[in-house]
Amino acid sequence: MVAKTITRADLTEAIYREVGLSRNESAQLVETVLDQISRALAKGQSVKISSFGSFSVRDKAQRVGRNLKTGEAVQILPRRVLVFRASHVLKDRINKAADGRQP
Repeated sequence: MVAKTITRADLTEAIYREVGLSRNESAQLVETVLDQISRALAKGQSVKISSFGSFSVRDKAQRVGRNLKTGEAVQILPRRVLVFRASHVLKDRINKAADGRQP
């Protein structure tokens, strides 16, 4: 199974076909949505999209890791990580598609 990566251009084209906005308006809509999501996450807010999932930012503390080649202990600095949690609706849709049923 070869997976295709969906790009901004693909999203723009889908909006153009489905909604009927111009290509420029569709591209601006995609950029606006992604910008709003990015800004909220950068502020530490959660983003919840009904029937899709939620994005949140989690703080990870500093810890000691190991260089796998040398076994040497190294400090891993504290950082923020992005977490996505899929909704049950999305999980069910993915599992139906994997089973060969229509999503």
